[in-house]
Amino acid sequence: MAGEFGLVGGEEFRVCCEEMDIDIMKASGQEPARVLIIPTAAVTGPAKAANDGVTHFAKLGGDSRQLMALDRSQSDDATFVQSGFPDGHVPGVVYFTGGSPDHLLTTLEDSLLLKSIMDAVAEGSVFAGSSAGAMVMGSLMRRPGSGGWIESLGIVPGVAVLPHHERSDPKETSNQLQTQIPADITVLGIDARSGCLGHPGSWRTVGSGNVTVYRGADWQVYSAGQALPSDI
Repeated sequence: MAGEFGLVGGEEFRVCCEEMDIDIMKASGQEPARVLIIPTAAVTGPAKAANDGVTHFAKLGGDSRQLMALDRSQSDDATFVQSGFPDGHVPGVVYFTGGSPDHLLTTLEDSLLLKSIMDAVAEGSVFAGSSAGAMVMGSLMRRPGSGGWIESLGIVPGVAVLPHHERSDPKETSNQLQTQIPADITVLGIDARSGCLGHPGSWRTVGSGNVTVYRGADWQVYSAGQALPSDI
């Protein structure tokens, strides 16, 4: 059975993330869940990001460890990648931290690491990412600073993620998006310490905040526990 995806809006591994992250581990079907933290995007402090994730999930009962895949050479190194996905011990959750979406996209796209992750998802693992980690999963990604949109991994097709959305004005955001992206792209504005968990056609909101769904000129806010429309 194919696994699920977790799109988290940022501020991962903190207070109020516990219930959401327990849900993510439960979705793996493993007990305890083997959780692999990958801090590729955390270019200014990858060791701290990885350690924070390992400590956080261990406190929640996970069997957590880290894979310090920090650049393209590592993401295409077969021996290195295999160390994170050993035979018979595939992680139940692969979790990318926040940071630089540009660096993460460049490091992951068409890489051996990404192939190994998707193979694990095909076997039931959860592929989760926070902020930058969630942004790269969609079909389009807004680049920090420039505000321009580029193609991303397309793992979650027809979707783009706006993380750290808790301070955004939905009406203003909707007006901006209508002039920036194709009408067939659904934009998920995800609050920090919140997320969407599931797969295309079946998403539910998790965490302490909300998810705002933007489609054309329309937008709708969903709170924890609510299902998103089934055509996303």
